[in-house]
Amino acid sequence: QVQLVESGGGLVQAGDSLRLSCTASGRTFSTFTMGWFRQAPGKEREFIAAMSGIGASTYFADSVKGRFTVSRDSAKNTVFLQMNSLKPEDTAIYYCAAALGAPWVARPELPYNYWGRGTQVTVSS
Repeated sequence: QVQLVESGGGLVQAGDSLRLSCTASGRTFSTFTMGWFRQAPGKEREFIAAMSGIGASTYFADSVKGRFTVSRDSAKNTVFLQMNSLKPEDTAIYYCAAALGAPWVARPELPYNYWGRGTQVTVSS
């Protein structure tokens, strides 16, 4: 199993940057793919990014490509979602999730079976 804890959310203004963290315990990075998702009020959950455990390849949704990046600190078992040029439409609860079974792949369609509780990001105009 994997336990995930997000942090770093908050209230920012449009154009600002924010970095979210997701710390994993129970397994090392090389054994799973880390995904980032978000859910805005009244909307379905949306995939936004992923990083593979092996090779650290990344995949981004079109809605955030060029503005968001993913990195990791293996020593701390922590993955970061750097969000730049934030827009009001980025307002949502952000979740990290782990997909086991194909750690060399970074894709939205993997089975993300382990989830954190989420962290709120609010972007004011």
